[in-house]
Amino acid sequence: MGPPGRAYDGTLRRERAAATRERIVTAGSELIRSGSVRDWKRMTVRAVAGRAGVSERTVYRHFGNERRLAGAVMHRLEQEAGIDLAGMKLGDVAKVATQILEHVSSYPLDPRPPLDPTLLDANRRQKDALLGAVVARTPGWSGDHQVVAAAMFDVLWSVASYERLVGDWQLDPDDAVRGVSWVIGLVEQAVRDGRRPA
Repeated sequence: MGPPGRAYDGTLRRERAAATRERIVTAGSELIRSGSVRDWKRMTVRAVAGRAGVSERTVYRHFGNERRLAGAVMHRLEQEAGIDLAGMKLGDVAKVATQILEHVSSYPLDPRPPLDPTLLDANRRQKDALLGAVVARTPGWSGDHQVVAAAMFDVLWSVASYERLVGDWQLDPDDAVRGVSWVIGLVEQAVRDGRRPA
């Protein structure tokens, strides 16, 4: 049996380690919240260590590598947003989407690079066409509801949506197109039925 103070020292050491880990994760989440939610390049071990007031070696000792640190920070951001993806059911999807997007809306938008004039013109024409189609069908809706409905169509048929489906979800291109068309059909039917965006 060791000296009487050893168990207390072990508890104190664990408490200090937990507090240091907490300070590191908090520093990482503060770095992410200070800019665009999509900009994780600035959350380096060096930047987090500086913000947390610890050495880089201490960060590595607690997390092993930058990827594990980023995972801990992402988990913290999900907690802050009230998001629990474990065991999510179909009826939870809309609520979780709302939580994610409300949380993301608290971050600054990073400056987006300007579009090429040709793409900018095509983008404007697409938006005008979508808004015109929605407005023609929904004369009793407020302008805000009409814009939201048109914007949903724009998001659904965007190249970025297609790339996410094919690249991240590994969908066959035909399946991606079929899926987007399916959801567009659901939104279109909601507009036809007079169901405004809630």
